[in-house]
Amino acid sequence: MRNEDLEKKELFTIFGNPVAHSKSPLMHNYAFKHLGYPGCYGRTLLEEGTRLRDTFFALGLKGANITVPHKEAAFEACDVLDDFARKVGAVNTVVRKEEKLYGYNTDAPGFLKAIEPFDAKKVLFLGAGGTARATAVILRDAGYEVTVLNRSEGRLKRFAQEGFVTAVYDSFYPEGAYDLIVNMTSAGLKDDALPAPQALLEAVIPDAKACVDVIYGKKTPFLRFAEAQGKPTADGLEMLLQQGVIAFLHFTDNRFEHQKVEKIMRKALLL
Repeated sequence: MRNEDLEKKELFTIFGNPVAHSKSPLMHNYAFKHLGYPGCYGRTLLEEGTRLRDTFFALGLKGANITVPHKEAAFEACDVLDDFARKVGAVNTVVRKEEKLYGYNTDAPGFLKAIEPFDAKKVLFLGAGGTARATAVILRDAGYEVTVLNRSEGRLKRFAQEGFVTAVYDSFYPEGAYDLIVNMTSAGLKDDALPAPQALLEAVIPDAKACVDVIYGKKTPFLRFAEAQGKPTADGLEMLLQQGVIAFLHFTDNRFEHQKVEKIMRKALLL
């Protein structure tokens, strides 16, 4: 692309660490092209979340998505937050408007849409980061019962204060069967690690209806373990798609129809 062509386009990116695996540029650039919108979407490896705001402005961005581990840092970087982002304390979509950064959370509605096919009401989260925080709230508001586990106590405090059942892995004892087990951590993204001790997984997965990993594009150790137990599984691709559509609408000031954007982005993921 010529420099003069790039200068005419609105610039977008995804911030994360790691970020090279992200399919967000594929989805958004495909949609920009097919909808005739002057946008260009890239990837930005960001090692320090505290530099998100400065980097955003230095790159001249119109908007950005945020992936692990910077969703809480993105929350702090924004000038204006929508009600849901403020409620959950995590942001994964940022849009510049009149030199202010507006923060949204599209992870949670994306996840809610993605698990609709599962007949689940009792959900167990492995991990307590920004994605878990947002999705736990929206699931509870939609009538799901959510239990949150984590390796250490620190991230669980906010969940406990908001009335969620929480436990660290070492002290967890299952209270009945959980319909859906969800890996909310980055375990398995860059390594072959399980998100929780194997003994814990052996205690909860056999009674589950299905297992979901928010990581996409890779058969993680968690999903392989669940499949070995004979369980239906899904990765995070549908969540990525659904949250991406909502983010795209924020990026483009809601000038396109949701269903049209979803159809185009779904086609991009098949390329």
